Amino acid sequence: MTVASSAKGRVPFGEYRTWYRITGTPGAGRPAVVVLHGGPGSTHDYLLSLAALADEGWPVVHYDQLGSGGSTRLPDRGADFWTVELFEAELDNLLRELGVADGYVLLGQSWGGMLAARHAARRPAGLRGLVIANSPASYVLWRQEMEVLRAALPPEVDATLRRHEAAGTTDTEEYYLAMRVFYDRHVCRIVPWPRDYLASFMEAVDNPTVYATMNGPSEFYVNGTLKDWSVEDVLPDIAVPTLLVSGRHDEATPVTVQPYQDLIPDVRWEIFEESSHVPNLEEPEKFHAVLVEFLKGLGPA
Repeated sequence: MTVASSAKGRVPFGEYRTWYRITGTPGAGRPAVVVLHGGPGSTHDYLLSLAALADEGWPVVHYDQLGSGGSTRLPDRGADFWTVELFEAELDNLLRELGVADGYVLLGQSWGGMLAARHAARRPAGLRGLVIANSPASYVLWRQEMEVLRAALPPEVDATLRRHEAAGTTDTEEYYLAMRVFYDRHVCRIVPWPRDYLASFMEAVDNPTVYATMNGPSEFYVNGTLKDWSVEDVLPDIAVPTLLVSGRHDEATPVTVQPYQDLIPDVRWEIFEESSHVPNLEEPEKFHAVLVEFLKGLGPA
């Protein structure tokens, strides 16, 4: 684990606040790696291991997106508030407020990868590279592939899930227990779940506003505002070297990731054979090595 020093705080974002943690010292030579967590509505916790990059010279910025973790929570805001554009503006603001906008790398995981792709497609001058980890390029493809993965579950498990989804009782213990069968196969294959992953999972359970509004009740039952959203149309505009990451058992199946490979001009794809959706936790040594190799190829800030 990293021994580099870290600092935490909250930057203003309009009338709200975005919580952040910086490990290492920005501006010391190598670009900062800014980490975008998934969800929407999760937290940075399950990606904390990435702070170890600071020991090798890359400052690391974690943050909790608005509505989650240490950032301002707005449980009474409706679907018209929680938009992709809101989170794009929050990221732009964070980069400026922390003084890293002139030289940075984005690492987006799951939903965070889609958000990072949208940002990169605008070709900001300070962006040096992009890592898209375990992210679908389209929620339409995601929903299609969820049907494929659900069909491979034990029949009684999927029947239980569908019964509760039809009845609107996805907040029951029976639904949770059936849901865990899918999660243990395709989200995190380490049982019991690592502490960092569990922290983010419980945050979304205890503070469900953003996740429930934009995604839905579970990873495989997406009925929120993002259910038809895609970034495929902007991928050809990404002009920086890009690393794709996914797991062999990932809920972000190859079908959902393929558009990144097909449409981003400068891209390579690394599949982690023993991982599902969180290879940074499931295969940490290999994940770190692949990431460092990619970052070294980007040069200084």
